[in-house]
Amino acid sequence: MPKEKMKKDNPEIKEQKAHEATCECKENETCDCKDEKDKNKKRIKDLDEIIVKQKSEVEHWKNEYYRAYADTKNLRSILEKEHAEALKYRAVGFVEELLPVLDSFQTALSNEPVNPELKNYLVGFQYIYRNLVGVLENEGVVEIAPKIGDKFSAYEMNAVDTTEAEGEENLVTKIYRNGYKLHNRLIRPAMVSVSKNKTTNQEENTNNVAQGDA
Repeated sequence: MPKEKMKKDNPEIKEQKAHEATCECKENETCDCKDEKDKNKKRIKDLDEIIVKQKSEVEHWKNEYYRAYADTKNLRSILEKEHAEALKYRAVGFVEELLPVLDSFQTALSNEPVNPELKNYLVGFQYIYRNLVGVLENEGVVEIAPKIGDKFSAYEMNAVDTTEAEGEENLVTKIYRNGYKLHNRLIRPAMVSVSKNKTTNQEENTNNVAQGDA
């Protein structure tokens, strides 16, 4: 059968041609087919607006998710750091309560006894003191034990007084108490006396004149 005859016999094509033959609507007029087209255009437009809105909402909530994830991750890092710090410095209060005991040992061991019996006790005290310091060192406690002639350190030492001496200033001349720190945290600075240059008579006179003028 020829193709032209098949097209003619197609009922849909016949219906379309019949409509075109009978439809007398113009561009500024309306008919059922034009109304249908307008409705379809409006539906498509509405669907496009819905799609754009949903895409915007998806992008918004995706950004909210990433922001919440980042905040949660930062909070977890902060909490883990604070927990590690708390474990690291958990012995601060305990060490502070032991300071008077350590000071007593330091005072007792700094005096050399003459009596032989006291010397035997001193050996026992030294043994106990070393064991105690060893336990504290295992917990991260570091003893600040300056020596005479060491340079004064403002971070680890506290200058209780000064001593006039020849030569360089700010050298340790006497140790009153040792200091202690836990890891990097200072618990108590060492109490020391530091050197300063002797004041000459001329400087003393100048200071007296300045005080008199004031």
